Amino acid sequence: MTAFAPLIDPFARPIQYLRVSVTDRCDFRCTYCMSEHMTFLPKKELLSLEELDRMCSAFIGLGVEKLRITGGEPLVRKGIMTFFEAMSRHLESGALRELTLTTNGSQLVKYSKDLATLGVKRINVSMDTLDEAKFAEITRWGRLPQVLRGIDAAKEAGLRVKINVVAIKGFNEDELFNIVDWCAREDHDLTFIEVMPMGEMGEETRLDQYWPLKDLRATLAERFTLTELAENTGGPARYVRLEESGQKIGFITPLTHNFCESCNRVRLTCTGELFMCLGQEDNADLRAPLRASESDDLLIAAIREAITHKPKGHDFDYSRQKVKGQMTRHMSHTGG
Repeated sequence: MTAFAPLIDPFARPIQYLRVSVTDRCDFRCTYCMSEHMTFLPKKELLSLEELDRMCSAFIGLGVEKLRITGGEPLVRKGIMTFFEAMSRHLESGALRELTLTTNGSQLVKYSKDLATLGVKRINVSMDTLDEAKFAEITRWGRLPQVLRGIDAAKEAGLRVKINVVAIKGFNEDELFNIVDWCAREDHDLTFIEVMPMGEMGEETRLDQYWPLKDLRATLAERFTLTELAENTGGPARYVRLEESGQKIGFITPLTHNFCESCNRVRLTCTGELFMCLGQEDNADLRAPLRASESDDLLIAAIREAITHKPKGHDFDYSRQKVKGQMTRHMSHTGG
Protein backbone atom coordinates (compact mmCIF):
# COMPACT_ATOMS: atom_id res chain seq x y z
CA MET A 1 0.00 0.00 0.00
CA THR A 2 1.29 3.46 -0.87
CA ALA A 3 0.73 6.30 1.53
CA PHE A 4 -0.64 8.48 -1.24
CA ALA A 5 -1.93 8.15 -4.80
CA PRO A 6 0.91 6.69 -6.88
CA LEU A 7 3.04 8.72 -9.26
CA ILE A 8 1.87 8.57 -12.88
CA ASP A 9 3.62 10.57 -15.59
CA PRO A 10 1.88 12.39 -18.48
CA PHE A 11 2.21 9.29 -20.67
CA ALA A 12 0.44 7.00 -18.17
CA ARG A 13 3.69 5.38 -17.01
CA PRO A 14 3.79 4.62 -13.25
CA ILE A 15 7.01 5.78 -11.59
CA GLN A 16 8.20 2.79 -9.58
CA TYR A 17 11.98 2.97 -9.90
CA LEU A 18 14.24 5.59 -8.31
CA ARG A 19 17.96 5.81 -8.93
CA VAL A 20 19.71 7.83 -6.25
CA SER A 21 23.21 9.24 -6.49
CA VAL A 22 24.52 9.52 -2.95
CA THR A 23 27.81 11.18 -3.92
CA ASP A 24 29.48 12.69 -6.98
CA ARG A 25 32.85 11.46 -5.72
CA CYS A 26 34.61 8.37 -6.96
CA ASP A 27 37.92 6.64 -6.40
CA PHE A 28 38.21 5.96 -10.16
CA ARG A 29 38.30 8.46 -13.04
CA CYS A 30 36.83 6.47 -15.92
CA THR A 31 37.52 8.31 -19.16
CA TYR A 32 33.93 8.23 -20.44
CA CYS A 33 32.47 9.32 -17.08
CA MET A 34 34.57 12.17 -15.68
CA SER A 35 37.73 14.16 -16.19
CA GLU A 36 40.89 13.16 -14.35
CA HIS A 37 40.99 16.31 -12.25
CA MET A 38 37.36 16.70 -11.24
CA THR A 39 36.10 19.56 -9.11
CA PHE A 40 33.65 17.92 -6.74
CA LEU A 41 30.69 19.55 -5.07
CA PRO A 42 31.13 21.28 -1.70
CA LYS A 43 29.84 19.01 1.05
CA LYS A 44 27.29 21.62 2.18
CA GLU A 45 25.51 21.20 -1.16
CA LEU A 46 25.06 17.47 -0.67
CA LEU A 47 22.00 16.00 0.93
CA SER A 48 22.89 14.54 4.30
CA LEU A 49 22.27 10.84 4.81
CA GLU A 50 19.26 11.76 6.94
CA GLU A 51 17.92 13.96 4.13
CA LEU A 52 18.47 11.16 1.63
CA ASP A 53 16.44 8.90 3.93
CA ARG A 54 13.57 11.42 4.00
CA MET A 55 13.73 11.91 0.24
CA CYS A 56 13.75 8.22 -0.63
CA SER A 57 11.10 7.42 1.95
CA ALA A 58 8.81 10.04 0.37
CA PHE A 59 9.24 8.40 -3.03
CA ILE A 60 8.58 4.96 -1.53
CA GLY A 61 5.41 6.33 0.01
CA LEU A 62 4.40 7.42 -3.49
CA GLY A 63 4.79 3.97 -4.99
CA VAL A 64 8.48 3.54 -5.76
CA GLU A 65 9.26 -0.16 -5.35
CA LYS A 66 12.83 -0.34 -6.60
CA LEU A 67 15.68 1.76 -5.27
CA ARG A 68 19.12 1.72 -6.90
CA ILE A 69 21.96 3.50 -5.13
CA THR A 70 24.57 5.02 -7.44
CA GLY A 71 27.25 7.70 -7.50
CA GLY A 72 30.05 8.52 -8.28
CA GLU A 73 31.02 5.50 -6.28
CA PRO A 74 28.34 5.10 -3.62
CA LEU A 75 30.46 3.07 -1.24
CA VAL A 76 33.06 5.84 -0.79
CA ARG A 77 30.49 8.06 0.95
CA LYS A 78 31.29 8.23 4.65
CA GLY A 79 28.72 6.41 6.76
CA ILE A 80 26.86 5.02 3.75
CA MET A 81 25.93 1.79 5.55
CA THR A 82 23.71 3.79 7.90
CA PHE A 83 21.72 4.87 4.85
CA PHE A 84 21.40 1.28 3.62
CA GLU A 85 20.29 0.31 7.10
CA ALA A 86 17.64 3.04 7.04
CA MET A 87 16.36 1.85 3.65
CA SER A 88 16.24 -1.76 4.81
CA ARG A 89 13.23 -0.92 6.99
CA HIS A 90 11.22 -0.40 3.81
CA LEU A 91 12.24 -3.86 2.62
CA GLU A 92 11.08 -5.32 5.92
CA SER A 93 7.73 -3.52 5.68
CA GLY A 94 7.22 -4.74 2.12
CA ALA A 95 6.90 -1.21 0.72
CA LEU A 96 10.20 -1.58 -1.12
CA ARG A 97 10.59 -4.61 -3.34
CA GLU A 98 14.29 -4.22 -4.14
CA LEU A 99 17.28 -2.31 -2.80
CA THR A 100 20.38 -2.53 -4.93
CA LEU A 101 23.40 -0.58 -6.10
CA THR A 102 25.79 0.05 -8.95
CA THR A 103 29.44 0.09 -7.93
CA ASN A 104 32.92 0.00 -9.41
CA GLY A 105 33.71 -2.87 -7.05
CA SER A 106 36.60 -1.21 -5.27
CA GLN A 107 34.95 -1.30 -1.82
CA LEU A 108 33.16 -4.65 -2.01
CA VAL A 109 35.70 -6.53 0.11
CA LYS A 110 34.84 -4.13 2.93
CA TYR A 111 31.07 -3.89 2.51
CA SER A 112 29.64 -7.01 0.82
CA LYS A 113 28.64 -8.81 4.04
CA ASP A 114 26.94 -5.69 5.41
CA LEU A 115 25.06 -5.13 2.17
CA ALA A 116 23.78 -8.70 2.17
CA THR A 117 22.76 -8.47 5.83
CA LEU A 118 20.77 -5.29 5.08
CA GLY A 119 18.73 -6.92 2.35
CA VAL A 120 20.65 -6.18 -0.82
CA LYS A 121 20.40 -9.28 -3.00
CA ARG A 122 22.08 -8.22 -6.22
CA ILE A 123 24.52 -5.59 -7.39
CA ASN A 124 25.83 -4.23 -10.67
CA VAL A 125 29.59 -3.92 -11.05
CA SER A 126 30.92 -1.66 -13.81
CA MET A 127 33.93 -3.34 -15.41
CA ASP A 128 34.85 -2.81 -19.06
CA THR A 129 37.91 -5.00 -19.47
CA LEU A 130 39.64 -8.04 -18.02
CA ASP A 131 43.05 -6.76 -19.07
CA GLU A 132 44.88 -5.26 -16.10
CA ALA A 133 46.78 -2.64 -18.11
CA LYS A 134 43.72 -1.56 -20.06
CA PHE A 135 41.69 -1.40 -16.85
CA ALA A 136 44.24 0.98 -15.34
CA GLU A 137 44.18 3.01 -18.55
CA ILE A 138 40.41 3.49 -18.76
CA THR A 139 39.77 3.96 -15.02
CA ARG A 140 42.97 6.01 -14.57
CA TRP A 141 43.06 5.28 -10.83
CA GLY A 142 41.51 1.81 -10.66
CA ARG A 143 43.24 -1.53 -10.23
CA LEU A 144 41.68 -4.69 -11.62
CA PRO A 145 42.86 -7.15 -8.91
CA GLN A 146 41.15 -5.04 -6.23
CA VAL A 147 37.86 -5.17 -8.17
CA LEU A 148 38.12 -8.91 -8.80
CA ARG A 149 38.68 -9.52 -5.09
CA GLY A 150 35.62 -7.40 -4.40
CA ILE A 151 33.51 -9.41 -6.81
CA ASP A 152 34.65 -12.62 -5.13
CA ALA A 153 33.69 -11.15 -1.74
CA ALA A 154 30.25 -10.25 -3.08
CA LYS A 155 29.71 -13.80 -4.30
CA GLU A 156 30.83 -15.22 -0.97
CA ALA A 157 28.34 -12.94 0.79
CA GLY A 158 25.55 -14.34 -1.39
CA LEU A 159 25.10 -11.29 -3.62
CA ARG A 160 24.13 -11.87 -7.23
CA VAL A 161 26.60 -9.99 -9.43
CA LYS A 162 25.84 -8.45 -12.80
CA ILE A 163 28.77 -7.12 -14.81
CA ASN A 164 28.09 -3.92 -16.75
CA VAL A 165 30.40 -3.44 -19.74
CA VAL A 166 30.46 -0.22 -21.74
CA ALA A 167 31.12 -1.17 -25.37
CA ILE A 168 34.02 0.98 -26.56
CA LYS A 169 35.26 0.82 -30.12
CA GLY A 170 38.94 0.07 -30.37
CA PHE A 171 39.21 -0.65 -26.67
CA ASN A 172 37.35 -3.81 -25.68
CA GLU A 173 36.11 -5.10 -29.03
CA ASP A 174 38.78 -7.80 -29.00
CA GLU A 175 37.70 -8.93 -25.51
CA LEU A 176 34.08 -9.66 -26.33
CA PHE A 177 34.31 -13.45 -26.14
CA ASN A 178 36.77 -13.38 -23.23
CA ILE A 179 34.32 -11.33 -21.18
CA VAL A 180 31.36 -13.53 -22.13
CA ASP A 181 33.30 -16.70 -21.29
CA TRP A 182 34.55 -15.30 -17.98
CA CYS A 183 31.01 -14.36 -16.92
CA ALA A 184 29.85 -17.86 -17.83
CA ARG A 185 32.59 -19.47 -15.73
CA GLU A 186 31.95 -17.18 -12.77
CA ASP A 187 28.14 -17.35 -13.10
CA HIS A 188 27.75 -13.59 -13.43
CA ASP A 189 24.99 -11.89 -15.37
CA LEU A 190 26.25 -9.58 -18.11
CA THR A 191 24.96 -6.42 -19.76
CA PHE A 192 26.58 -4.40 -22.52
CA ILE A 193 25.96 -0.64 -22.68
CA GLU A 194 26.45 1.80 -25.52
CA VAL A 195 28.60 4.86 -24.82
CA MET A 196 26.27 7.75 -23.96
CA PRO A 197 26.95 11.33 -25.07
CA MET A 198 27.45 12.81 -21.61
CA GLY A 199 30.18 14.93 -20.11
CA GLU A 200 32.65 17.45 -21.49
CA MET A 201 33.92 15.42 -24.41
CA GLY A 202 33.99 16.47 -28.04
CA GLU A 203 31.86 14.91 -30.75
CA GLU A 204 34.91 13.39 -32.40
CA THR A 205 35.87 11.59 -29.18
CA ARG A 206 32.38 10.18 -28.69
CA LEU A 207 32.08 9.04 -32.28
CA ASP A 208 35.50 7.41 -32.11
CA GLN A 209 34.37 5.46 -29.01
CA TYR A 210 30.95 4.48 -30.34
CA TRP A 211 30.56 0.73 -30.92
CA PRO A 212 26.90 0.08 -31.83
CA LEU A 213 25.52 -2.91 -29.97
CA LYS A 214 23.92 -4.19 -33.15
CA ASP A 215 27.49 -4.77 -34.38
CA LEU A 216 28.46 -6.36 -31.06
CA ARG A 217 25.42 -8.66 -31.29
CA ALA A 218 26.33 -9.60 -34.84
CA THR A 219 29.79 -10.62 -33.63
CA LEU A 220 28.27 -12.68 -30.80
CA ALA A 221 26.01 -14.39 -33.33
CA GLU A 222 29.07 -15.67 -35.20
CA ARG A 223 29.69 -18.04 -32.29
CA PHE A 224 26.40 -18.30 -30.41
CA THR A 225 22.74 -18.79 -31.22
CA LEU A 226 20.93 -15.73 -29.80
CA THR A 227 17.33 -16.13 -28.70
CA GLU A 228 15.35 -12.97 -27.90
CA LEU A 229 13.81 -12.96 -24.42
CA ALA A 230 10.61 -11.14 -23.55
CA GLU A 231 11.90 -10.45 -20.04
CA ASN A 232 11.55 -6.90 -18.73
CA THR A 233 13.19 -6.03 -15.42
CA GLY A 234 11.86 -2.48 -15.39
CA GLY A 235 15.15 -1.14 -16.65
CA PRO A 236 16.28 -0.25 -20.16
CA ALA A 237 17.98 -3.55 -21.01
CA ARG A 238 16.73 -6.01 -23.61
CA TYR A 239 17.86 -9.59 -23.19
CA VAL A 240 18.93 -12.57 -25.25
CA ARG A 241 19.90 -16.08 -24.25
CA LEU A 242 23.05 -17.64 -25.65
CA GLU A 243 21.79 -21.13 -26.36
CA GLU A 244 25.17 -22.82 -26.29
CA SER A 245 26.06 -21.52 -22.81
CA GLY A 246 22.60 -20.76 -21.41
CA GLN A 247 23.73 -17.25 -20.47
CA LYS A 248 21.38 -14.30 -20.35
CA ILE A 249 22.96 -11.21 -21.92
CA GLY A 250 21.49 -7.72 -21.65
CA PHE A 251 21.87 -4.84 -24.10
CA ILE A 252 21.26 -1.20 -23.20
CA THR A 253 21.00 0.70 -26.45
CA PRO A 254 19.94 4.30 -25.92
CA LEU A 255 21.29 5.24 -29.33
CA THR A 256 20.43 2.44 -31.73
CA HIS A 257 17.15 1.62 -30.00
CA ASN A 258 15.19 4.14 -27.99
CA PHE A 259 13.94 2.33 -24.86
CA CYS A 260 11.84 5.20 -23.51
CA GLU A 261 8.36 3.87 -24.14
CA SER A 262 8.38 1.76 -20.98
CA CYS A 263 10.47 4.10 -18.80
CA ASN A 264 9.30 3.90 -15.19
CA ARG A 265 12.27 5.61 -13.50
CA VAL A 266 13.62 8.96 -12.41
CA ARG A 267 17.02 9.97 -11.07
CA LEU A 268 17.82 11.91 -7.93
CA THR A 269 21.22 13.54 -7.56
CA CYS A 270 23.20 13.89 -4.37
CA THR A 271 22.22 17.59 -4.28
CA GLY A 272 18.50 16.89 -4.48
CA GLU A 273 17.96 17.56 -8.18
CA LEU A 274 15.41 15.26 -9.77
CA PHE A 275 16.09 14.40 -13.40
CA MET A 276 12.99 13.02 -15.02
CA CYS A 277 15.05 11.75 -17.98
CA LEU A 278 18.74 10.83 -18.26
CA GLY A 279 18.88 12.40 -21.73
CA GLN A 280 17.22 15.72 -20.99
CA GLU A 281 18.44 18.71 -18.99
CA ASP A 282 15.05 19.40 -17.37
CA ASN A 283 15.23 18.91 -13.62
CA ALA A 284 13.46 19.89 -10.42
CA ASP A 285 14.98 21.11 -7.18
CA LEU A 286 13.73 18.92 -4.34
CA ARG A 287 16.32 20.05 -1.80
CA ALA A 288 14.62 23.42 -1.22
CA PRO A 289 11.19 22.01 -0.33
CA LEU A 290 12.83 19.26 1.73
CA ARG A 291 14.74 21.81 3.82
CA ALA A 292 11.87 24.30 3.98
CA SER A 293 9.77 22.24 6.37
CA GLU A 294 10.02 19.34 8.78
CA SER A 295 6.80 18.07 7.21
CA ASP A 296 7.06 16.25 3.88
CA ASP A 297 4.01 18.00 2.40
CA LEU A 298 6.04 20.51 0.36
CA LEU A 299 8.42 17.80 -0.78
CA ILE A 300 5.62 15.50 -1.94
CA ALA A 301 3.96 18.35 -3.80
CA ALA A 302 7.26 19.16 -5.52
CA ILE A 303 7.76 15.51 -6.51
CA ARG A 304 4.27 15.35 -8.00
CA GLU A 305 4.82 18.58 -9.92
CA ALA A 306 8.16 17.32 -11.27
CA ILE A 307 6.65 14.09 -12.58
CA THR A 308 4.15 16.09 -14.66
CA HIS A 309 7.18 17.26 -16.68
CA LYS A 310 8.64 13.82 -17.40
CA PRO A 311 9.22 13.76 -21.18
CA LYS A 312 8.24 10.98 -23.49
CA GLY A 313 11.86 10.21 -24.32
CA HIS A 314 15.42 11.41 -24.75
CA ASP A 315 17.14 12.88 -27.80
CA PHE A 316 20.39 10.90 -27.91
CA ASP A 317 21.42 10.36 -31.54
CA TYR A 318 24.74 9.56 -33.22
CA SER A 319 23.34 9.54 -36.74
CA ARG A 320 24.92 11.51 -39.59
CA GLN A 321 28.25 11.55 -37.75
CA LYS A 322 26.99 14.16 -35.31
CA VAL A 323 26.23 13.74 -31.61
CA LYS A 324 22.73 15.02 -31.00
CA GLY A 325 21.22 15.47 -27.58
CA GLN A 326 24.63 15.58 -25.91
CA MET A 327 24.51 16.26 -22.16
CA THR A 328 27.08 18.66 -20.75
CA ARG A 329 26.84 17.22 -17.24
CA HIS A 330 29.06 14.30 -16.28
CA MET A 331 27.47 10.89 -15.75
CA SER A 332 28.75 10.99 -12.17
CA HIS A 333 26.56 14.02 -11.51
CA THR A 334 23.30 12.31 -12.40
CA GLY A 335 24.23 8.84 -11.24
CA GLY A 336 25.11 5.78 -13.28
